[in-house]
Amino acid sequence: MRITDRYISKQVIQGTCYAVGVLALVLVLGNLFKQIQPLLVEQKAPLSLVFKFVLAVIPLSFIYTVPWGFLTAVLLVFNRLSAQHELTGLRAAGISLVRLSMPVFVIGMALSLVSLWLNTNVVPLAKFTSLEILYNQAKRDPDSLLKPGVVQGSMRSDQNLTQKLLIEGKSGEWVEGFHFYQIPNEMNAAASGTYVHARRAKLAIDEKQSQLRLQLEDAYFENKLADGKIESVLAGKAEPLLIDLKESRGRRLRESAMTNRQIVEEIGRNLDLTEKKQVDMRAEITRRYSFSMACFAFAFVAVPLGIQSQRRESSNGLILSLIIGACYFLFTMVADYAVSDRWATIALWLPNGVCILLGIILFRRVRFK
Repeated sequence: MRITDRYISKQVIQGTCYAVGVLALVLVLGNLFKQIQPLLVEQKAPLSLVFKFVLAVIPLSFIYTVPWGFLTAVLLVFNRLSAQHELTGLRAAGISLVRLSMPVFVIGMALSLVSLWLNTNVVPLAKFTSLEILYNQAKRDPDSLLKPGVVQGSMRSDQNLTQKLLIEGKSGEWVEGFHFYQIPNEMNAAASGTYVHARRAKLAIDEKQSQLRLQLEDAYFENKLADGKIESVLAGKAEPLLIDLKESRGRRLRESAMTNRQIVEEIGRNLDLTEKKQVDMRAEITRRYSFSMACFAFAFVAVPLGIQSQRRESSNGLILSLIIGACYFLFTMVADYAVSDRWATIALWLPNGVCILLGIILFRRVRFK
């Protein structure tokens, strides 16, 4: 390995590690703490639970921070090499730009392989673990799930329904003014909706049946059918099933918390899945592969852009990385609205293709400057 290869590789690797650490701590964990604060902090969950949750969610950030950090590092390194005329000296010594960039492509491919392993194995497991931690918190302390005046998502999800929960106040182990909404999603507007109100309610664990039940007093149930008719029931006391704790390992998971094999098996086994849901689940597999190739794709565009950003050291490399990374990941969100596997695949792979094509064009322009 040439001295120049070691020199550039060292700077890119160090810069990538630093950028990944900063992005993970500032952008990702900061946002996650904001989201989990009501459950893990304000509800006085044990510190051990908070620590376990943080360890579980850190791998989730690698989907975005590894390629973004690599992009930032390459832009900054080649911006500095250009600003300090090191690049000019190396090229004057007969080393071509493509040869100088070879360590970047090797590191980019290595990071893509690491990302592939993370996205297909570690990240789904981390997602499952983080959900399991919150689920176990519900089993350990059900009351911590209820906070007065805050609209909360349900403790279990349905592919056709959005579930929300609101309570007005607390009095000991009981909550006052219980409201539960089960609303059809936009893609399934024809599905029935449900509204439940109770003067007071509390969560209780039936240890014999291994079930988490909701005890309601002075309850009102309203069910809006698909044809527009409304059915309503009044009950002095009611105790509907909320979560079957015996099925904590076998309950339906989100596709982001499933391995590729589990997703394929779920699509083949579950005949109730809508066509849109099947597209979303297959798109999750494609997303893991396309995101894994982001590092290699960014290598093409980062080197020439880093050189062209300015002939002096500046923050342009950081700004460019934010713009490119944001555009890349925002564009892949189009796949969430795809109605077929073809369009989802195109939406997910197109950013990689654009980066590689644009990088080749920019390389040709920079070589002759």
